[in-house]
Amino acid sequence: MVNSSFSLQHVIRASSLSKDAPLLIILHGYGSNENYFLSFANELPEELFIIFVRAPYSLQPYGNAWYSINLGSEQSKWGDNNQAKESRDLIANFIDEAIATYPVNKHNVTLLGFSQGAILSYAVALTYPEKVKNIIALSGYINEDILSEDIKTKDYSHLAFYCSHGSVDQVIPVEWARQTPVFLSNLAAKHKYAEFPVGHGVVTQNFYEFREWLSKRI
Repeated sequence: MVNSSFSLQHVIRASSLSKDAPLLIILHGYGSNENYFLSFANELPEELFIIFVRAPYSLQPYGNAWYSINLGSEQSKWGDNNQAKESRDLIANFIDEAIATYPVNKHNVTLLGFSQGAILSYAVALTYPEKVKNIIALSGYINEDILSEDIKTKDYSHLAFYCSHGSVDQVIPVEWARQTPVFLSNLAAKHKYAEFPVGHGVVTQNFYEFREWLSKRI
């Protein structure tokens, strides 16, 4: 675990490259931590410099969150938008810290997020498009309430999104995710959207698909 001088705690998997490595930052979901995706790190391209980040809010008895949630039925009640915006900005700042510290290419940054991590990945990319290149958003949706107000004045043409969702997701309704392609099309952002016959999770086919998608873009 790395603590000193960084705004967010994290662990790393070094790249096979000694400099200008493509950077992959992984953001876990609610109630999880930075170790959630460690098991498939070795299945990802070896040239990637991977950072597994821990969300800032501790939960009891264990786990972390990017913001508190209210499990109501209405989308507007889904989470604390002020905390989400704070985490959005923390992640954006962390990208700068990582680029300044590690031997990575600042023009080749990918965010990969699951659930809350996916929601924040969308928010970071759409608020700070100059900081990222690729976004892999798994089992999340675009929360317009945590985006900057000047979103339609920004250039998203260089971004590429891979978005996936479970067709029987019991946590985040698939209907919310299905709004994503239209939203990104209206911003002229490149994207791929896929659904898999699963609940709130990532199946093997999903992993292989986004791995192939990412391998072509790093």
